Amino acid sequence: MLPAREIAFAVLGLVALQRLIELPYARRNAQKLLARGGREYGEGHYPLFVILHAAWLASMAVFLPQNLSIHWGALSAYALLQGLRIWIIATLGPYWTTRIITVPGAPLIRHGPYRYLRHPNYLLVAGEIALLPLAFGEVEIAIVFSIANFALLFWRIRIEDRALQPRRTQAP
Repeated sequence: MLPAREIAFAVLGLVALQRLIELPYARRNAQKLLARGGREYGEGHYPLFVILHAAWLASMAVFLPQNLSIHWGALSAYALLQGLRIWIIATLGPYWTTRIITVPGAPLIRHGPYRYLRHPNYLLVAGEIALLPLAFGEVEIAIVFSIANFALLFWRIRIEDRALQPRRTQAP
């Protein structure tokens, strides 16, 4: 069995790799949506999310305890959230981006997890930000980044809801 710190670094590396793989897909989707007449909203806060997520991953690696004990329940819950991440990305398909882009007249996605929640991706990310550091005993990181993420999401969801409002009033 690998030492706990090696497992933790491997997990953090996999999470970073996952995010790096998702970014080009999100970027391509964003370009296609903009080419279809889509409009981006909230561009000003986007760099703050990039900084938040990069700092979240980096802080876990930097402050990983020397005498690490992995909390397998939290890590398992984080792993389960990855299934929800895949479901969300698959449901949105060409509409999945890391930015807020709306195409006038395009129907809203109302199936998959969007049948149950208006913003399932944000709930997923909130869970990820809390659970992964907790899996490695980094309670302070879970708290600090959860609070920062909540503040940014509060801002972002208001922008996104305003951007989508004209499409919500369209007939399904």
